[in-house]
Amino acid sequence: MRFGFRASVIATLFGSSLYLASTASAQQKQAPAVPDAPSPQSASPLTDMSGPITPGIGANANTGSATGGSAPASSSQNQAPMQPATPIAQTPPQATPPDMPNPQDLGPILKVNVTYVEVPVTVKDSKGKLVSGLTWRDFRVFENGVYEPLKEFFVDPFPLSIAFVIDQSLTADVMQRVNDSLGAIQGALTPYDEIAIFSYSNGAQERTGFTGAQSARVPAVLALTKETGREEMIPYNSGPMAGCNIHVNGNCADPNIQPGRSVGSGPFITIPKEIHTLNDAILEAAKELSTRPKGRRRVIYVISDGKEYGSRASYRDVLHYLETNNIAVWGTLVGDSARWGEGYISRFHLPFQMYDNVLVKYTAATGGGLDAERSLNGIEKSYQEIAEEARAQYTLVYASHESIYDGKFRSIDVRVERPGLEVTAKRGYYPSAQEVQ
Repeated sequence: MRFGFRASVIATLFGSSLYLASTASAQQKQAPAVPDAPSPQSASPLTDMSGPITPGIGANANTGSATGGSAPASSSQNQAPMQPATPIAQTPPQATPPDMPNPQDLGPILKVNVTYVEVPVTVKDSKGKLVSGLTWRDFRVFENGVYEPLKEFFVDPFPLSIAFVIDQSLTADVMQRVNDSLGAIQGALTPYDEIAIFSYSNGAQERTGFTGAQSARVPAVLALTKETGREEMIPYNSGPMAGCNIHVNGNCADPNIQPGRSVGSGPFITIPKEIHTLNDAILEAAKELSTRPKGRRRVIYVISDGKEYGSRASYRDVLHYLETNNIAVWGTLVGDSARWGEGYISRFHLPFQMYDNVLVKYTAATGGGLDAERSLNGIEKSYQEIAEEARAQYTLVYASHESIYDGKFRSIDVRVERPGLEVTAKRGYYPSAQEVQ
């Protein structure tokens, strides 16, 4: 009984071991063989890379394929190590192409100098108001009668470089109004503008060079520019008072008008002429303006009655300088030239007489503007109105067809293709080497 139990247990264990052995052998037959992991390989050197450019070597003579590189190997173990490519000696670059060893072989070089002409234009309607909103299609420019297409067109306001010229040879009453109005000059200008101040009576004098329009220096200089003016007297050149029309303590107030002096002697004496050196003053201001950079509107603003006598510079020479340096003359007429009727007659020159109003000729030739005012309020408003007109001009730019080397005067005619409008522009210019581009 005990022997039988042991035999059955041994048979059971033996059967289980046979079952497990058969199951393991079956699993070993079904599972695929797993290869060993690859051994670590060292990185390929940079010389293994082939192509038109090899790092560290430069250009490679053997490109290998049309695409500039060779096909990669399937296995690094079966591929023989590549030999490093032989570097190619690099030659220094040549100064000129091989087929043109000398600069003379380049042949003739065509160089064209172009003169760009800048024309500021003011457009007003029949009521004298500024007209805005015009485009470049509304303007036509002719130089010496030939139509010139526009190259550039600007409507943006320009910063102003203004040289103020103040007449100190005015009569005392007119000079007083001018002195009181000088404080309104800064109110008509912006911080982007600049100003220089000149004065004249018997000769031009520069009070200050160009400085900021809103600088604290401007009111101080304008205060020093104020003068009392001259007394308006009625001269006598005949009669009992011809020798001296004004006496002080029994003596002549002005020794120059005594008999035997500059006025001569005898029953008829020569009355000395007044001195108004307007031409010299405008020329001095123009010389200072010619040094201002491009991109600024060059303006000479004259406060005067327009009389001219005694200047060393002639009107023709001063106008030539203005038209060469693109400078416009604007002004406010005061005194006798601002009176209705008399102001118009003063524009005409009488033979053997002084020029009563030469300022009109300057403004008309340079494309500026002129305003006639007699009251203090009118003079102050004229500063603002003229500064606004000078800043808000249309700017036309064209390329001249004339030679830049002849130095001849070129006339300019600006037209607007709209009816009822008044166009103001400079009448012409002289070419300058500064404008060649």
